[in-house]
Amino acid sequence: MRIILLLCCLVFSFSTDANIGDMPKEQQLAMKYMEALTDHDYSALRRFYSRETVFYDKTANTTYTGGRQIIGFLQRAHEGVLEYRLNIEHMFNTGSLVVIIGSYRLRGPGDQYGKPGKVIDLAVPGVTTLKFDNNTQRLIEQMDLMDYQTMSDQLESQ
Repeated sequence: MRIILLLCCLVFSFSTDANIGDMPKEQQLAMKYMEALTDHDYSALRRFYSRETVFYDKTANTTYTGGRQIIGFLQRAHEGVLEYRLNIEHMFNTGSLVVIIGSYRLRGPGDQYGKPGKVIDLAVPGVTTLKFDNNTQRLIEQMDLMDYQTMSDQLESQ
């Protein structure tokens, strides 16, 4: 019994939270990018984009190319949003390609979603892939695959 208790103490004494400094450099870069994105920090985002950067929402079949177009889209999409964050369930990379699996949570005015006068709260599951240029640390491509059916179901119930 003492051995089991000792083993339990040892197992639970190690933290399971990943320190950003312990991540591969590509994942660290992805975390900085996602932080700027969810914080609506457009000046930080501009440093990640070039004229060739592609933002592709494959599920919605929408593409924006270049920092100016991408920032314009994000400003329209984030307009009035009270809270926007990414809950990461899993992240991995292969070279400069980073894959993020999780859900985007947003709270904001329902006007954009056909619910005027209401504050909506959504958690949209999805996969985001980010491909970086390791030399410049700029984003080459962001591709989102979002579960818009779940979003639609959540909107119906609000």
